[in-house]
Amino acid sequence: MVRILLAEDVHMVRGALVALLELEHDLQVVASVDRGDLIVPSALETRPDVAVIDIDLPGTDGLTAAADLHQKVPECRTLMLTSLGRPGTLRRAMAARVSGFLLKDSPPSRLAQAVRSVAAGRRVIDPELALTAWEAPDNPLSPRETQVLRLAARGADAAEIADQLYLTQGTVRNYLTAIVDKLKARNRIDAIRIAEEAGWIP
Repeated sequence: MVRILLAEDVHMVRGALVALLELEHDLQVVASVDRGDLIVPSALETRPDVAVIDIDLPGTDGLTAAADLHQKVPECRTLMLTSLGRPGTLRRAMAARVSGFLLKDSPPSRLAQAVRSVAAGRRVIDPELALTAWEAPDNPLSPRETQVLRLAARGADAAEIADQLYLTQGTVRNYLTAIVDKLKARNRIDAIRIAEEAGWIP
């Protein structure tokens, strides 16, 4: 029996996924949560074999939670679900050591099979997404620039970003100018759009 932890913030979708997985004779959902920051505590308590995690979660985003889960409960493998097939997101998922990556509009039978494959130690990647990621350009931003842009995308101004990252406001403005240049964007808002569409920032 494969023990599953499910993380999905939309109540109806979570209920449907639990029902779908429970129909399979060899799969058992032992926990379901609606926030990313509940994944690790729940996994420590229930010890699942596979965590099926939506990439966009409140509290902690799915990829950050997956990376944390890999450290704290290394025997639990992760299968990420997303409604947006962004190539940069797939690359970040690989960096977070996830075992699988599936689009939410995949057929139900594919989800059950993906859970079994991941539990057996295999990698599962949606073929369409893998092809897109293969052809996509690399993220031109440095880790620090990515951090700055992620905070800007959440509405932080230069002073707030400087406070959070222990930088001067002038340094933050320099980073933002470099980001706009590197992404060939018209302005900061355009840079955020480009990076989000590519999956370079969550």
